[in-house]
Amino acid sequence: MGTPTNAQTSERVHDFVAIGLGPFNLGLACLTDPVEDLDGVFLEARERLEWHPGMLLDDSTLQVPFLADLVTMADPTSRWSFLNHLKETGRLYPFYIRESFYPLRREYDEYCRWAAERLPSVRFGCPVTAVEHDGEAYVVRVAGGSAGSTVFRGRRLVLGVGTRPRVLDCVRDAGGPAIHSADYLGHKAELQQRRTITIVGSGQSAAEVYLDLLAESPAHSYDLLWVTRSPRFFPMEYTKLTLEMTSPEYTRYFQGLSETTRASLLREQRALYKGISGDTINAISDLHYRLRVTGDGPRTTLVTSTEVTDAAWDGTTYSLGMQHHETGERFGVETDGLVLATGYAAQVPEFLEPVRDRIAWDDRGRFRVSPTYSAGVVDGEVFVQNAEEHSHGFVAPDLGMGAYRNSVIIARMAGREVYPVEKRIAVQTFGVPDHLRTQAPTREVSA
Repeated sequence: MGTPTNAQTSERVHDFVAIGLGPFNLGLACLTDPVEDLDGVFLEARERLEWHPGMLLDDSTLQVPFLADLVTMADPTSRWSFLNHLKETGRLYPFYIRESFYPLRREYDEYCRWAAERLPSVRFGCPVTAVEHDGEAYVVRVAGGSAGSTVFRGRRLVLGVGTRPRVLDCVRDAGGPAIHSADYLGHKAELQQRRTITIVGSGQSAAEVYLDLLAESPAHSYDLLWVTRSPRFFPMEYTKLTLEMTSPEYTRYFQGLSETTRASLLREQRALYKGISGDTINAISDLHYRLRVTGDGPRTTLVTSTEVTDAAWDGTTYSLGMQHHETGERFGVETDGLVLATGYAAQVPEFLEPVRDRIAWDDRGRFRVSPTYSAGVVDGEVFVQNAEEHSHGFVAPDLGMGAYRNSVIIARMAGREVYPVEKRIAVQTFGVPDHLRTQAPTREVSA
């Protein structure tokens, strides 16, 4: 089991201190567990690991296959694999008979907790309050528990604090009971007592919340409105040559582009990672048809190309100002319940303030991340997990690339490839292939 909250103050200098225990740092804990010459400690503020508990709907699955677990893409023999978890919990054969590569989201959450509670390097109940440097090592201060203030020291930092829910500024300023999809299940019963519920967002989370509320709408009296800025409810792209963009060589190619080009590509690539699974879209359409046939509705409206521009809360109802991008028309919506499926944003933790001068920043105040995921002024001293979308591309939050990134980080810390780091896996070439590079012909210009 992970070390309990009241761990005694440690003056030991670890090879690294990792802060945060989402899937990426948890994968790092699993992969470094058998590496004898890497001594790390993993600090998690919560008392137990829970992975997106507000969206653990009964039928929801991961959008990546089970091979994209904590370790398999780096070490298929690891004892921390998802398949080994199934074996130890007596579910391997049922999973085999199920014939689906995509685990239920609930069982992935269970799998992560299974690993976290067995790793000796994990410390729960350790909220970090400050990170300093004493000239020899990083000093990570933790508050809480009966031990009071606890100190961990490490030669390196690995930041895996995750992202925070993104809330529309106008809704935040308005106040009221709006919830983010991250907290959906905890507020679902309360939402279903409302007369009208509006869902804002265009991705998988918005679609799953809408489908869940639509399926139960015959038993309630609410009306549903789903609003998205996107011009359509677009599906996530899963074609094989497109999936090759979740590859080491595309990541390297993306890093070599200008900041302007990278930002433009991320906007264009939204369908690759911010769309809706085709199965979910079809389930919504089929449910609409069934509800019409049975005479149960649906009492619902779907609106595309529309943005929420302002909001007010009068104590009972939200008044939302809307702008339709294609027609230019402005209109208003009154709603009692409001769910924001508006995604997540990377964050820079306040506890890093004392060591800001040891971290590399870009012109927009974001981590300047190297090809080895280092964001320190001294290369290889501070690493980041899932805070490099702007520099490494849309694969940053992809569970399938977590083991690769950890293989790179471990290689940089250990000074050798503990786990083989793939250099090329794609059929296609990104950028101009070397063998096609020739001197551009010069055109004679007549006088």
